[in-house]
Amino acid sequence: MWQPEVLVTPITTEWKIPLYKIFWDEDDVESVASVIRRGMFWTGGSSVSMFENEVAGLVGIEYGVAFNSGTSAQSAILTALGIGSGDEVIVPSFTFISTCNTVVHHDATPIFAEIETETFGLDANDVERKITAKTKAVIPVHYAGASCRIDEIIKIADEHDLYVIEDAAEALGAYYNDNPVGSFGIGAMFSFCGNKVITTGEAGMLVTDDEKLAETLRLVRSHGRVDKGSYFSSSDSFDYVSFGHNWRISEITAELGRSQLRKLHTVIKLRREVAKLYAESLNDLPLTCPNPTEMPGHIFQMYTVLFDSHSDREKARAHLTREGIMSKIYFDCVHLTSAYRSMFNTTEGMLPVTEDIARRVLTLPIFPTMTSEEVQMVSKTIQHSIA
Repeated sequence: MWQPEVLVTPITTEWKIPLYKIFWDEDDVESVASVIRRGMFWTGGSSVSMFENEVAGLVGIEYGVAFNSGTSAQSAILTALGIGSGDEVIVPSFTFISTCNTVVHHDATPIFAEIETETFGLDANDVERKITAKTKAVIPVHYAGASCRIDEIIKIADEHDLYVIEDAAEALGAYYNDNPVGSFGIGAMFSFCGNKVITTGEAGMLVTDDEKLAETLRLVRSHGRVDKGSYFSSSDSFDYVSFGHNWRISEITAELGRSQLRKLHTVIKLRREVAKLYAESLNDLPLTCPNPTEMPGHIFQMYTVLFDSHSDREKARAHLTREGIMSKIYFDCVHLTSAYRSMFNTTEGMLPVTEDIARRVLTLPIFPTMTSEEVQMVSKTIQHSIA
């Protein structure tokens, strides 16, 4: 039976080279301070709507609805689309577990499909094989900052009248055939968690061109309340027309997001430069690494390599840890976790391509300020481990 493989990590949290570093400047500090100095309207002001409009505009989409996390945003769209008991949603197993958990929390059934080996996104052919009369939606994941083959998935979904909800948590600013990731499905979720290309610590956003869907998302995130203005600055009574959650973000979070967003293109440029250094320094090793010159739409939220063998991956991972260099497996298979085995009777061997990739991938440190010396240190450590 598969079990997550655990390494003994250093007792100290001070890695010589961490997996990521947040890119921030004094503009971020001032943006947060400017909201604090108001003394009022730390929530319910104009910053949230401006942040929503700016993200939606970047993607070329009409509406943005901010949430306290990407998970909340994805859960909200499932609610808004009426997905629930008896419905099936096709998902990858090679993803962060929230992609699948939100489906389970709606009493729907996650149906796992294979991934393809180039982008690690859903394999459109296997998606089509998994469609049944109960299928309501497909959630493709744009892995590590690279688009999946979203056009193939959209084509199949359209033929079967299915919703496509893009899990673009890792891919704000990425492109597919010159079109922004997040502009293809009925809606797309972005995350601003700490390790993302731009971050507010925690937060997320759902973008959509569907006005009615956007209105429903706003109800879901705020207890089903019809807002006629700012709840916290109005003496009016507000009606509650449905049930929802408190999934809002604060003005402080939104202003930090706006400041981070202004640096997005600079951050992507720097990440791609680091990725290029990696591709050059790892080129002769027994592994496959993404090369930015071949992937113009990739933003490199993560830098994940695919070793030729599981044993090489484990040797490299152990040696990196001993040298104080953080690495991480993104991702282990969701269908092989204890919870999914128990609830859905998923088994090892049901997704051979996914399982093979998950046993050979390793995500290496990458951040905008990473130096060529640090890249060389990581590369040489890997080289020594599998020489």
